[in-house]
Amino acid sequence: MPYDPFQVYQPEADTFLLLGAALAEIRSGDRVLEIGTGTGRIAMAIAQSCDVVATDVNPHAALCAQRNGLKVVRSDLCAGIRGTFDLIIFNPPYLPTQPDERIDDWLEFALDGGITGREVISRFALSVGSVLAPSGRILLLVSSLTGISEVRDLFEKRLFMVEILRQEIVEDEILYVLRITRDDG
Repeated sequence: MPYDPFQVYQPEADTFLLLGAALAEIRSGDRVLEIGTGTGRIAMAIAQSCDVVATDVNPHAALCAQRNGLKVVRSDLCAGIRGTFDLIIFNPPYLPTQPDERIDDWLEFALDGGITGREVISRFALSVGSVLAPSGRILLLVSSLTGISEVRDLFEKRLFMVEILRQEIVEDEILYVLRITRDDG
């Protein structure tokens, strides 16, 4: 399959909000996993100061990030990832999408959050514990359209604590960066 840059999610307001939060969150020596890296914009910025592994299910995005100098694993969420990470960053597909709105191409993997907008986030919540270091942190970007309390519930049911780190109004929604940690209390 030939590389098609139009099949890769390009950095937007959500990318830059998450990038700012990631740069503020990063600690010296962190091992970082970025899931759904797209062009690799966030991972490239972080790779200046720590070890980063980037993943994407989209072969066009994986190639794009690799061409940008990143270590990339083509993977669906945490599948195939070995070891644990101190910081996991994910800008998931969070837009509620009806079946008749689907575009049926690789870019859809970056946009289609299912009917509630939480389909991929729910699968992520089920699998992320296996690759998160004991004192690790997750930065997850979501939208007011996704349902913040419902996303919080997905993680709290799996014994994680959730806090809002940043938020920004973009058009007709509010974007949030959530910081998620294990609830060891």
